[in-house]
Amino acid sequence: MINWEKDINFNEVREIRTRTCVYFGCGAIQKINDIAKLYAERGIDKVVVMSGKNAYKSTGAWEVVEKALKDNNIGYINYDKVTPNPTTDAIDEATKMAREFGAKAVITIGGGSPTDAGKSVAILLKYPNETGSSLYEFKFTPTEAAPIVAINLTHGTGSETNRFAVATILEKNYKPAIAYDCIYPEFAIDDPNLMLGLSPKQTRYVSIDAVNHVVEAATSTVASPYTVTLARETVELVGKYLPKAIANPQDKEARYYLCYAAMIAGVCFDNGLLHYTHALEHPLSAMKPDFSHGLGLAILLPAVIRNIYSAKSETLNYILEPIAKNIKDSESAAQGVYEWLKSVDVPNKLKDEGFTEADVEKLTELAFTTPSLDGLLGIAPTKATKEAVSAIYRESL
Repeated sequence: MINWEKDINFNEVREIRTRTCVYFGCGAIQKINDIAKLYAERGIDKVVVMSGKNAYKSTGAWEVVEKALKDNNIGYINYDKVTPNPTTDAIDEATKMAREFGAKAVITIGGGSPTDAGKSVAILLKYPNETGSSLYEFKFTPTEAAPIVAINLTHGTGSETNRFAVATILEKNYKPAIAYDCIYPEFAIDDPNLMLGLSPKQTRYVSIDAVNHVVEAATSTVASPYTVTLARETVELVGKYLPKAIANPQDKEARYYLCYAAMIAGVCFDNGLLHYTHALEHPLSAMKPDFSHGLGLAILLPAVIRNIYSAKSETLNYILEPIAKNIKDSESAAQGVYEWLKSVDVPNKLKDEGFTEADVEKLTELAFTTPSLDGLLGIAPTKATKEAVSAIYRESL
């Protein structure tokens, strides 16, 4: 078997340029020193740091970041209350703190949630009369944001390399997505050393998130050869290295390639966008804010593949081959992916997570009424009717 990955030294840090300059590799966190020096030279003397409660410190990231900021005389304030599925209320609270402090840039430390919340704050710093709700209900169209540095602690969302962000408006059960060129992070840090402490569940769910990104981006109505190429590589790497990371969480090579897979998956859906699986997952985690986004995607994926197979059979056969052998039709494709999910210990169905038949009507309605999700459904490769969406939910129960 050809194994080109062995020719790569994962202890060497490389620059990978998308719209974002990504510092990628074990030890990349040290690049925050160069970034802080550059920002100080630009006159950025105050920043807001967005994080959750614990991981930014327990991974060792904060120790390096704090020293870099102090060494370059950059003042900082830390909003450390970002939760999974961040809310517009938290974004408003963080923005108020950042405005009062006089922050000129945003540093995020965490997975997709701190990154997305930080992107939102970066916009609102430039629009003092706007709020998280007005941003996520599309009451204005931002064209600028404060500079963003995204320090990534998970191998899943790809948010560090793209223009997307997501937040929940709790009172409306809305979980919209925004996409603006102004929120591409200027710099990102993908350091697999910071991901060695991910829990077994996090390891599974974030990598499954990356697989979902590319399945959708490669099969949307705006897919391209680029998205199909990235999709195949992502699925191959996750299929190969996720079992290794599960077996040995300290396997740096496995973390490195899962991190790379997630990063290129972020670039993939930045180009090919998303459709059914994300449009249908957002209502799940909007209704149950503690519900894991990656788990929701895993549960929905087989039914989505069953739905779209007739429209994109050749693409699905190609990109899924590393994890689902002998695909012949929609049923074998869906079942093959479900068997793979079970092999990485994610056999769950919606009923296991507390959802019932009685929730299907509300979930379907949210998929069509939540701002932005209609845009995702509109580029699905099959016609996204309410009947089709309801069927996916029911098949996932």
